[in-house]
Amino acid sequence: MEEVEVTSLTKGNNKKRKFKRICVYCGSRVGYKSAFSDAALELGKQMVERKIDLVYGGGSIGLMGLVSRTVFNGGCHVLGVIPTALLPHEISGDTIGELKAVGLLNVDGYYNNLLALFDKGVDEGFIDHSARHIVVIANTAEDLINKMEEYAPIHEKVAPRERWEVDQLLESTQSEDNALI
Repeated sequence: MEEVEVTSLTKGNNKKRKFKRICVYCGSRVGYKSAFSDAALELGKQMVERKIDLVYGGGSIGLMGLVSRTVFNGGCHVLGVIPTALLPHEISGDTIGELKAVGLLNVDGYYNNLLALFDKGVDEGFIDHSARHIVVIANTAEDLINKMEEYAPIHEKVAPRERWEVDQLLESTQSEDNALI
């Protein structure tokens, strides 16, 4: 990113700003802890206060949605960069494609930190438990190939929790309506 100095009047102070815009990478989920959404909202507020524009992944859900709405509603420019094919899915929260295993040949524990990051993502609510299992790990090439050949997804289709909750709510409402008839 090219560093640009921008003069901005903030709360009566004439300060030179180094950034005209910031690219933010964050989740399409909010996670289990309110600290994540609180931080996303605070980031958006700080950007608005400093008149910093946003460039981000283009989704309207999760932490991305919180930051982008805060910056946009605060009057700053928001630029979402997203492939056209993903646009309807990022807005709706639908999962696309099929699940395929990702094999990691974990020689001498090389990928242990990456695997710990994935586990932390599950613990914090950013990665579905079932999605975490697409990563197949082995210490030898023979074991890895065997595991990859034996791999079967836990679910045929993985739906985000938000979508599942909406579907469950609709089903219970329809059941109640049918019971009243």
